Amino acid sequence: VCQVTLLHPPGGVVGGDRLHLTATLDPGAQALITTPAAAKIYRSAGPIAAQRQDFQIATGAALEWLPQETILYSGARVRSCTRVELAPGARFLGWEITCLGRPHCAERFEAGVGTIALELWEAGEPLFIERGRYAGGGDLLTAPWGMAGHPVAGTWLALDPPAALTNEIRAALAQTADPTHWGLSRLPRVLVLRYRGPSAAEARALFIHAWTLARPVVLGREARPPRIWAT
Repeated sequence: VCQVTLLHPPGGVVGGDRLHLTATLDPGAQALITTPAAAKIYRSAGPIAAQRQDFQIATGAALEWLPQETILYSGARVRSCTRVELAPGARFLGWEITCLGRPHCAERFEAGVGTIALELWEAGEPLFIERGRYAGGGDLLTAPWGMAGHPVAGTWLALDPPAALTNEIRAALAQTADPTHWGLSRLPRVLVLRYRGPSAAEARALFIHAWTLARPVVLGREARPPRIWAT
């Protein structure tokens, strides 16, 4: 499997930046795309930063999109969208994690705004669309129907998993993870694991655990974490 580690030399995104990633997988191609560290969206004096990922996956190809978390500094202003376009017979496993503020530095997301979107499409039809808007200091960050005071949210997706995988992942996570921090949903074509909690490290560990269970049955490959994750 081709493993691609994305490097962003400036080390972060500032107001007014435009960062666009595209990847195309030809028929039968297999790729795992990850990052060596968290992405950082720095505070802005006003301009909005834009970050977009567009993936095209051909029939018989398989993409794993497994980046580390994106940190929104207090005062950041960003629009981010990941759109995965699948041909019939393509496969996908992936996740995204967003950290609002820097909890280890006691920095809350008191100002700014982050608009985050994650979409799966097949032959022009939507399979999964999730969009969120996080306003610094807004009610969403503290309300029980929103973030409930937690700074980290994440979404993990598996396309066309076997039915038994849902129960397998649920049983495994119930033994190791705080049940108030995650939830598992089965849509017609997509298995969705969501995280809402205090720690990006906890979210990553949860998603990696689910990935190790899903990869052999969804992609037919043993789960071997990329070496870059251990550095």
